[in-house]
Formats: sequence, C-alpha cells, structure tokens
Amino acid sequence: MDSGVILNIIKIGGNVIDNPDALNEFLEHFSSIKGKKILVHGGGKKASALAQRLGVEVEMVEGRRVTNQEMLEIAVMVYAGWINKSIVAKLQKFGCDAIGLSGADANLIEGMKRPKKEVDFGYVGDLLHDSVNHNMLKKFMELGLTPVFSAITHNKKGQLLNTNADTIASSLSASLSSNYQVNLIYCFEKDGVLKDVEDESSVIEHIDLASYKVLEKSGEIFDGMLPKLNNAFDALQKGVSAVYIGNASKLHQFNQGCFGTRITL
Repeated sequence: MDSGVILNIIKIGGNVIDNPDALNEFLEHFSSIKGKKILVHGGGKKASALAQRLGVEVEMVEGRRVTNQEMLEIAVMVYAGWINKSIVAKLQKFGCDAIGLSGADANLIEGMKRPKKEVDFGYVGDLLHDSVNHNMLKKFMELGLTPVFSAITHNKKGQLLNTNADTIASSLSASLSSNYQVNLIYCFEKDGVLKDVEDESSVIEHIDLASYKVLEKSGEIFDGMLPKLNNAFDALQKGVSAVYIGNASKLHQFNQGCFGTRITL
C-alpha cells in the first residue's frame, strides 16, 4: 500500500443517472473531492427504454437483466457509450480530467461469462479475485486522470460482458487496496442505512461487524439493504479501509466527514 495515499471509489446508481439535474449536482460534488478517485456508474432505465424503442424484449429475473446478443449491443451502446461519455463531458466542465473506460480498455477488468444454472443470464459477466489489472489502472491515475467505469467488462477472448456496477466497484476497491488506502462509497437515494425504513432521519452513522450481526438478528435493517451490507463487509475483509452508503445529493458532506453510514470491521 502507498502509505497515506487515499483513493475514493464512488459508485452511482441508476436513479441519479435518470435525473439530469440530480446527476449534474452529483458530478459537481464528485469533482470537488480532493485526491485520487474513481467513479463507477450503472445504466438506469436508458437501456430498457432504447430496447423498447428498437422492439427488443427486456427480460428481468429477480431484478437482474438477462443479456442476450441484442440486449448486449444495447447495453454497450448505452452504458459505455452515451452515459459514460456524457458523464466524462460533464466532469470536464467541472475541471475534473476524466477518462471514460470499460473493462476491455487496456485490459482493465476481465470477467467470465456467468455459468448457466436455473437461469441463463446470457452475456452477463462475473468477476474473480484477480479480475482487475490494478497496475495498469494505477498508471492512469498517476497521469492525473480520473477513471470513469461503465458496467461493461470483457473475457480477453473478444467478448464483451454486461456486469453489475456494484460488483465492479467492490472488485476495484479490493484490488486497489494493495496500492492505496481505499474508501468505497455507494451513493443512492437514501441518506444511509436506516434503522426504520419509514423514517428518513433514522440513519445509523456507524456499523461494524459486531453491531451488524445484532441489527441483522433483530430484523431492524430493511431486507433490501442486506446485499449491500454483505458486499461492504466482503470488501472490508479484502483490505478496503471503510465503506460508506449515503445520499448522492449529499456527497459534498463526505469532505466534512459526515456522509451517510460508515461501515468498518
């Protein structure tokens, strides 16, 4: 690890991407974060909207997109094309020298096609412990560039893969923790992990592994938040310093040390 060098890896979800004003505000806040940083973004509803316009059926299983050849082409066009380059252009406006990337660029993230089980998800990529080419990625950041990753990877055999953006952010964080002190920051529409899902003010400021087990056992945490928390602890156990979950519109508070829920071991 480069002692004292902090890297903030921030993942932004589709709800913000689908709202131009919210996205613009978020990117302005992102640009103001000092030091090294990486942005990972999902695709929102734009891929589904384009598919419908083109007459391509959108198939979802338990909230996960099935990606056949037609859907893969649309996902690449939207995620790695329009959304990625629009974000990069806006970041340049705010003085952040960004470079838009997919996992195929410079062989940065290698995935593997998800095996067929009960459901064939098609061209969906899963990541392995050594999927991230962190030495090459470090070179981009040493040039003063801010990487902006779309949710597209490749298998090193010429095949692009649609890959979950949360998984990409987590894998980047774990891999780069050997070079930097990494903070992984998940931005979405809530102010953090809520003790009462009906009460927006019930943000739990800090969760460690011991308190998480208590909260999980008591059923106080909303079920939909459990996968994010499990991913958070998985990243922490792989060397990430801290994970934050908070509201994209309040990212500017991160510089002040009071953003969302902070998760540590």
